[in-house]
Amino acid sequence: MNKKELICRTETQVRFSEVDSMGVVWHGNYVRYFEDGREAFGNLYGINYMDFYRVGVMIPIVKITCDYKKPLKYGDTAIIETRFVNCEAAKLQYDYTIYRNSPDDIVATGSTLQVFLNRDMELLLDLPPFFYDWKKAHNLITYP
Repeated sequence: MNKKELICRTETQVRFSEVDSMGVVWHGNYVRYFEDGREAFGNLYGINYMDFYRVGVMIPIVKITCDYKKPLKYGDTAIIETRFVNCEAAKLQYDYTIYRNSPDDIVATGSTLQVFLNRDMELLLDLPPFFYDWKKAHNLITYP
């Protein structure tokens, strides 16, 4: 089976409310940009938060990494590249690259890891059936 990468790029303008007194984006806002990337990814590939919620699955983030390379400043265009990391385990993993104004100027990289919980907040060890079907439809199933 061919390995397929699912990648989404979205842009956002750095707003005044996102910068600190030095005029650079406050470090915590990069996590918000990751969220913007996940939402854009879900809209592009037909797998958003409400799809999980409707079937009683919660997907909390349990790990975030962010490596800062250069600062973003007020007025910059942040290009958020979100890459789905395919794995067999019952989890969602994304890698991110944030660029300033062009795909040649990397300002940050990072990742997030989400697990599946039922409505009683119990960990699910198997993929929810609709998510398995979604992965299969996108040629991401590499096991029977």
